[in-house]
Amino acid sequence: MIPTFEKALSLLEGRLLTYHEVVHTLKEYQLNQHLSELLERADKQPAILTKPTMCCQRCNNQVLDRFEQLTADKHYCLNCLNMGRILQGEYLYSLRERISNAPQKSASELLTWQGQLSAEQARAANDLINSLADPQHPHSIIAVTGAGKTEMIFPVIAKVLAAGGRVAIASPRIDVCRELYPRLQTAFAYTDSCLLYGGTDTPYVSVPLIVSTTHQLLRFAEAFDLLIVDEVDAFPYAGDESLHFAVKRAVKAEGKLVYLTATPDKTLEKAMRKKEITSTTLPARYHGFPLPEPVYYWLGDWRKAIRKQQNNSKLARLLKEFSQIQGVKLIFMPNIYLAECLFAWLQTLLPQQSLACVHSKDPDRKIKVQAVREGTVELLISTTILERGVTFTNCHVCIVGAESKLFSRAALVQMSGRVGRKQDFPTGTLIYAHEGVSLAMASARKQIKLMNQQARARGLIK
Repeated sequence: MIPTFEKALSLLEGRLLTYHEVVHTLKEYQLNQHLSELLERADKQPAILTKPTMCCQRCNNQVLDRFEQLTADKHYCLNCLNMGRILQGEYLYSLRERISNAPQKSASELLTWQGQLSAEQARAANDLINSLADPQHPHSIIAVTGAGKTEMIFPVIAKVLAAGGRVAIASPRIDVCRELYPRLQTAFAYTDSCLLYGGTDTPYVSVPLIVSTTHQLLRFAEAFDLLIVDEVDAFPYAGDESLHFAVKRAVKAEGKLVYLTATPDKTLEKAMRKKEITSTTLPARYHGFPLPEPVYYWLGDWRKAIRKQQNNSKLARLLKEFSQIQGVKLIFMPNIYLAECLFAWLQTLLPQQSLACVHSKDPDRKIKVQAVREGTVELLISTTILERGVTFTNCHVCIVGAESKLFSRAALVQMSGRVGRKQDFPTGTLIYAHEGVSLAMASARKQIKLMNQQARARGLIK
């Protein structure tokens, strides 16, 4: 077999692509000459089924209102339109992965991470390795924020890679993927890897280790021997049946599915109670200090204070005090509009402070987060886009409008979890600033206190 055709085959193995995506992928590697032969080799299935009911074969959408009619006999799926239009009468192409050869290195040689797992992390890591013997049941790691979940998955990744398997770590959030990828590259320096998310300039390449958004899994089928979904309770994965479908399809029949989260939702908790999913719980952080517990701070009408830029308001006094704390300061806001309004006000209220504001529509978000790490930005205003997946040294958090309906229990716990993550700075300031205590606020504080109680009872925290 000629080398270039071998390369073309590898680009379709474990993938599920439209004709146009196959063409585009081959063009990126100048392999257009192999298009016809590759399509002949590939399995193909109708992109959209019409009987017994209309169904998109990429995302499994079967809701009639989520299809748009183009002509009398042409419909396209609205549900996965952001991945490119998929049209009735077209096909999806895939290739089953050929048997791969095991690498020449052992699991211990493949893992180039130099750190040491705590006893609890090692327990969770061993549970993951042992769970590989039971591919029928996913395994979940329920660990408090800052417990070191990423390090816990290194041993099981190394074991699967050493057996010649393919591994994917997926997250609903692009920011989490960007944060995770360089850590995986360092931990597995001898292993080829790639990062996949919408809008990236990096072309897909068939490699043993992939970090991906959950949306990108819509383009995979029976591809991975191990698939780890991080932040499984996060938007947009939580509650999206299509993404759940894509995750399950992306794993090989004898592959293993793993879920990671600090804040399991009701669906995951129910599955664990019914023994459909096995689990390991870690109520303490790796450094042995308790989770910082939130302090309530009543603000009165904080929206009015921002709107009228009231420099003598409770909010102004709080933020002046908060800005004097040494270290990284994060202020979380309920939405983009309020975040930008507060940013505009604080530029005059705190003229000596280096400030920035980030949200989901900010094209410079990555640059600003890096500026915080480098110390050129001291105070960062953010929406929930940074509630998870980012770690700053010596970090303090103030959640303004913590009672907002936009802040769920899980979101509050995750934002709180930015504080005290590092061994050198295991504590910090955590404020729920509010106009009235919400049920979500009380529930979040209760969960944090409960985890600390469980950790103390097991002798896991100082």
